[in-house]
Amino acid sequence: MTRLSAVELPAMSPAAAVRVIRALGANRYVVQRFHTIHAFVLAAAEPSEPLAEAQAWAKEVLADATIDRDSKDPRLFREATDKELVATLASYWEDDALLGRTKSRERLAALLASIGVEPSEGPLFDEGVEEDIYPVLIDASWELLKVAALDPERHRGLVETYEPIELASERFEEESAIPAREYLFELPLFGVNEVLSPADSWGDLRAPFVVWSSAPATYEDYLVRGVLKAAKIVLDD
Repeated sequence: MTRLSAVELPAMSPAAAVRVIRALGANRYVVQRFHTIHAFVLAAAEPSEPLAEAQAWAKEVLADATIDRDSKDPRLFREATDKELVATLASYWEDDALLGRTKSRERLAALLASIGVEPSEGPLFDEGVEEDIYPVLIDASWELLKVAALDPERHRGLVETYEPIELASERFEEESAIPAREYLFELPLFGVNEVLSPADSWGDLRAPFVVWSSAPATYEDYLVRGVLKAAKIVLDD
C-alpha cells in the first residue's frame, strides 16, 4: 500500500481552491487521473458545457428504479475527467457564480435530504472522520510521472531542481523499489459538509484541504509550488 503524507496548502478561498485543482490536473507531470463523483452532485450542479454528458448520465442513474439511492451502489458514481471535476466544484464554490452556487447547494441538499442525510457540525475536511463519510460525494487523485521517466527537456524545471547525485540516487531507489513505487497526489474525501458549505463558513480556517502525496520531497515541493503559482496563490517564503 502506498504511504501518503499530508501537504498543507496556504489559506485560500473556495474559488482559489478550484484554481488549484484546475492547475493540478493540467500539470505536465500528471499521467493518470482517478476521479469519481456521486450522481447527486452532478445532477444538482449548474448546467455547463463540460458537464453536459455527466449530467445526462446522472439523470438516467437517478431515474433507474433498480438503483438504491441510499446505498454505496457503484452505479451511483461516475469516473470523471479533470474538466468535469473542476466544473463540478466551480458550480458550488466559485465566487463569480454566486446565484448558481446557491441553487446548486439547494438542489443537492434536497437530494441528500431525500435519503435522510444532512450537513453536520464539525470542521471541514477532517481526516479523522473520513471513514464515516456517507455518502462520499467526490474522490479525486492523480498519478505522477516516475523520476526515471522525466524528459531532460520537457521536464527541465524539475530535473534541474535536483542535484545530479540526488537525481541519480532517486532514480536508482525508484527502479530497485519492491513493490514498485507510484507517486500520487490525492484530495481528501468530499462529503456533505465539504460540498454544501458556503464560502463564508470556512471562516478563519480558510485552507480547504491538505493534498496527500507519495512523491519524493524535492518532486513534491517543486510540483506544489508550480501548481500554486499557476493558480495565483502567493507563497510566503
